[in-house]
Amino acid sequence: MTSACESDQTNQHNGSESSYDVTLMTLNPGHFHAALVQKNMISGVNPDVYIFAPEGDDLTLHQERIDAFNTRDENPANWNLNIHAGPDYFDAMLSERPGNVMVTAGNNRMKTDYILQAVNEGIHVLSDKPMAIDAGGWQKLKEAFRYAEERDVLLYDIMTERYEVTSRIQRILAQNRDLFGELATGDTDNPAVVKESIHHLYKIVSGQPLRRPPWYFDVTQQGEGIVDVTTHLVDLSLWGAFPDEPIYYESDIEMTDARRWPTILTRQQFENITGHAEFPDYLQDQLQDGELPYYSNGEINFTLRGHHVRVSVEWAYEAPPGGNDTHYSEMRGTTSNLIIRQGADQGYKSTLFVEPAAGENRDDLRASLELAVENLQDEFPGTELTETENGWQLNIPDVHYLGHEAHFGKVAEAYFGYLQEGELPAWEVPNMITKYYITTMARELAMEN
Repeated sequence: MTSACESDQTNQHNGSESSYDVTLMTLNPGHFHAALVQKNMISGVNPDVYIFAPEGDDLTLHQERIDAFNTRDENPANWNLNIHAGPDYFDAMLSERPGNVMVTAGNNRMKTDYILQAVNEGIHVLSDKPMAIDAGGWQKLKEAFRYAEERDVLLYDIMTERYEVTSRIQRILAQNRDLFGELATGDTDNPAVVKESIHHLYKIVSGQPLRRPPWYFDVTQQGEGIVDVTTHLVDLSLWGAFPDEPIYYESDIEMTDARRWPTILTRQQFENITGHAEFPDYLQDQLQDGELPYYSNGEINFTLRGHHVRVSVEWAYEAPPGGNDTHYSEMRGTTSNLIIRQGADQGYKSTLFVEPAAGENRDDLRASLELAVENLQDEFPGTELTETENGWQLNIPDVHYLGHEAHFGKVAEAYFGYLQEGELPAWEVPNMITKYYITTMARELAMEN
């Protein structure tokens, strides 16, 4: 039921709901990404948001995050939370239907089932990744997209990394035939496309440890690393190599191999991350000598229209002193290579480099690069070049680095725009189906190995 303290808000705003194109229903918000969709107010979106969730820490933390947006000093939000807390939260959402868009970001065990049923009921869905964590989930996701087409609703996942400025410019430059040439074919040892990221489980944010829920460490609830963060890396590979083109898993993808390996967590490390002193019952049968082998790491090798691609993700317990998360992305062309580095040498800031391909003359490439940077000025004004030992570095003004949290607003704006238009871009649905085919099939391959 809606809590007594908030029932007046529900009645107060019901009369004006018809003036909004979008009314959000947030389902079981166990991940902070659910809150980031609401970091700022969005035109056409009802300030009344309806939350359906079980009682517990996940719901409390979500409320606190939204409250922080509402009470910040600069540009505060104005969300009104109407909460149904109880074990029947999903059935209640379907029966009450106070909104038209379900937002889901949290425990992934039932996520695909919820997506399938919501879409079948005619509810639009904006989902955090991953939308499927195993092969069975992928089959259900395919069915959900079929229902979405039949019922004229939009199912979409939150691909924030498309809005990272170096990824956007890398994608643009890869289409410049004078600068990049054609995408190389590569091979397993030296792929044409490489995406790698390293993350850390224990972090200090604003002076406090970033709390992760205990279920985050159960791969049957969260999903393994090979089907989680790799979703972004596979997405960037398809999106960057063949922009705005449908990629079909049946004809365009060939799985090569995959592997998975654990990060070992001690009980003390688990407590440091979650605030819980003991491993919960549902993790007991996974422990080895009192420690948790957390399968958060994975590597996927596949071909994309004959071009070799490798994506990999690793999670360490915490970064070394002065360290941070890192990212590496390379697209190899016949004329030049486009490389994003985000390591210690770059001060952990994503930085794009252009380097001649093997056998190519640096001086011959310079004119093409200078013209390409000139053409970037309309969208990314102030971008400049600096000579490096192996080529050039693009110096992109800080104003173009939006930050991870702002990327969620960009995805939401794009999705709500698609709702107004009544359809997604034609390539998005086949590419989502293909993306989750790659990640879930990679998990099957890795487990066989």
